[in-house]
Amino acid sequence: VLRDYEIDLVVLARYMQIITPRFVDAFPRKIVNIHHSFLPAFIGANPYRKAYERGVKLVGATSHYVTEDLDEGPIIAQDVTEVSHRDTLEDLIRKGRDLEKQVLARAVRSHLTHNVLSYANKTVVFG
Repeated sequence: VLRDYEIDLVVLARYMQIITPRFVDAFPRKIVNIHHSFLPAFIGANPYRKAYERGVKLVGATSHYVTEDLDEGPIIAQDVTEVSHRDTLEDLIRKGRDLEKQVLARAVRSHLTHNVLSYANKTVVFG
């Protein structure tokens, strides 16, 4: 169905499901995901809980192109913010969600304005 509309981009925001290889192959470098950690740290589910339990000093967000490998596609945008031992798990989630919105918006804008050059598993983002 999506091919009928000649889509420019599929955005996975809080989708939290694994995409089939067939779908990924149908839209190479046209599927963008937001992951709620500073990849490659804390791949998969519950990254805020993992970060909290690990006692990290930074939480982050990463927007990347989706590949068949979970949370391992070429990174388009990332950002971090500091946390302290005083922060609760809920504080980490709140801080991280603010970052997620900013990082995803930056990645979508970069993609749609053709400012992302992707090669192998890396990107160069202009502007």
